[in-house]
Amino acid sequence: MLLNSNYVINEKLPSTNWHLKENTRDHHTSKFSSKELIVRRGQAFVVTFSGIEQPDQNLTFIAETGPKPSKQAKTQATFGISSTVSKENWSAVLQSTSSNSASIAISSPANAVIGRYKLSVQSTSSGSSSPATLGTFVLLFNPWSSGDDVFMSNKAECEEYVLEEFGIIFSGNTHHINSFGWNFGQFQGDILNICLSMLDRSLNYRQDPATDVSHRNDPKYLGRVLSAMVNGNDDQGVVLGNWSGNYEGGKSPSSWTGSGEILQNWKKSGFKPVRYGQCWVFAAVLTTVLRCLGIPTRTITNFSSAHDADGNLRVDEFYDASGNHLERGADSVWNFHVWNESWFSRSDLGPSYSGWQILDATPQEESGGIYQCGPASRNAIKEGDVELDYDCPFVFAEVNADRMYWNYDPATGKKTLIFSKTTTIGQFISTKAVGRDDRVDVTSDYKYEEGSRKERDIFKKAHLNLILVLANLHKLIDSHELSLAAMATGLSSQAQHKRKTLILGMKLCSLIKVFTISFFFFLSEKHFPVKISYAEYQQQLTTDNTIQITALCHVEGGIQVLVQRDITLDNPAIDIQVLGEAKVNKEVDVEVVFTNPINAEVMDCVLQVEEVPSSCYQKYINQNIDMDDFDLNTEMTQNFLLAHSFKPAFHLN
Repeated sequence: MLLNSNYVINEKLPSTNWHLKENTRDHHTSKFSSKELIVRRGQAFVVTFSGIEQPDQNLTFIAETGPKPSKQAKTQATFGISSTVSKENWSAVLQSTSSNSASIAISSPANAVIGRYKLSVQSTSSGSSSPATLGTFVLLFNPWSSGDDVFMSNKAECEEYVLEEFGIIFSGNTHHINSFGWNFGQFQGDILNICLSMLDRSLNYRQDPATDVSHRNDPKYLGRVLSAMVNGNDDQGVVLGNWSGNYEGGKSPSSWTGSGEILQNWKKSGFKPVRYGQCWVFAAVLTTVLRCLGIPTRTITNFSSAHDADGNLRVDEFYDASGNHLERGADSVWNFHVWNESWFSRSDLGPSYSGWQILDATPQEESGGIYQCGPASRNAIKEGDVELDYDCPFVFAEVNADRMYWNYDPATGKKTLIFSKTTTIGQFISTKAVGRDDRVDVTSDYKYEEGSRKERDIFKKAHLNLILVLANLHKLIDSHELSLAAMATGLSSQAQHKRKTLILGMKLCSLIKVFTISFFFFLSEKHFPVKISYAEYQQQLTTDNTIQITALCHVEGGIQVLVQRDITLDNPAIDIQVLGEAKVNKEVDVEVVFTNPINAEVMDCVLQVEEVPSSCYQKYINQNIDMDDFDLNTEMTQNFLLAHSFKPAFHLN
């Protein structure tokens, strides 16, 4: 409801008092080194502006952010003075007035877009069509507000994961855990501006600035964007990784002690990636940025951390017969790996998946075409729900992959499983204690007790969610149809009662046939018979007669599982009968019989007959066989010709 304020704005630019001390104290932003007002969404702040005359008229405020503010994108809000604060929309409540000034309590909704806003005010009676600018302020996430997605009820945890500037990161190995301090410095001068610059330099922003800004109300969106921006692989992000041991042209990753210098150097260089970083540097910088924007965040160290490059939930290591490790395959195990957990709700997945979400800025594998990872729900990882967004299979493997040791023979290409270990990956998962410099082990939050039946059941559940089998692939012999069946396999549990889509593709030179089947996965197995007619693949069939069958299982809102099988189609049989007596250097009649297996007329067929070179007769000459006895009708002669691959080739065009 709009009330008569009895005030209008003077034509001159009004003077604005942002009440920095009071507002920043109430909004937990007093640690920022800034003369600009920094507040948190879902909570009122007071602004006083002067330069007012007193005709009887209404005031209208405009708050806008981004390059193309709009009400539809929720990057622009127009609101008048009301009697009460609105929880769903921007609102302004008159606090006090004097002869030429007014104090207004302005509130944003708890799901407002975060970023730098311009605040303006307008009065219709002033006769001016343009609003007067009061100034700018920065709006952040608010973990102290119950309506915010990042709300954290524990005040001590809010202090630790949002306001604490110094932390401890753990490193080493499972037998010797080290720790070192880190200055996150999220409140240092200009760090907030640099963090906002990171958002404006992301690939998402470059592609569609207005849409990107409109999504900045969502912590999972921002977390994913920033996990990409902290590394410099795709987008001229903050830090360039280097694991070579040669750090010429930059600094050793172990020489950094805080994020502030890194972020400042990034800006000073014209936003070129800072050289160099490794996992703890990426995680520490991401901690700084997310805490700065108001998202509760901490660093997590995983010892014996798996890098499962091929998505099969196992780490394969290869050795030769002498026990030498072979650099074969992209899987690896790191002594330790550091990533982030950020706290926010997951309305896209449901309340059981809210809480700590895993983000990883270290460039390991592409996700969605760029180097980013997460947010993966930690609860989903523990329960093996790897079909959920985002990057759950990769994170699950980091803490729970099976380690497989293979003997590999380079000469034959044969690999033999030596042994496997199921309990070595994901040990002593660690983070700093709240309010203390102690290590807290959070392994039990990621998985059930190692080696326990529950842990193994969860692993099987996660692994079976990834299994899709192509079965019953029949060769084309007497039928013009290609028959195959896909079989999806998983566990029979309530967690599996999700809609899945099976996509079957037949690939020759190009994809020519796609089947899409949508189904609910109630059973432990489900079979999908498919028949493909000759007419659908004849033009694409190549001389090798090989067809690649691809089955892709897509879970709604989850992962895609892909398997492939190659099959070779048999040529139809050709029966050759020699009519009459066959002698060397003498004509003979031969009858070629072919049965057309397809329901279509065969045109322009070619029968290719290869002449036996005279050199092939030498064996018979050496065996004192009379060339006149070289009879095609004899079993001996036919066997000889077959042994030397003298077979007629029949091609259908």
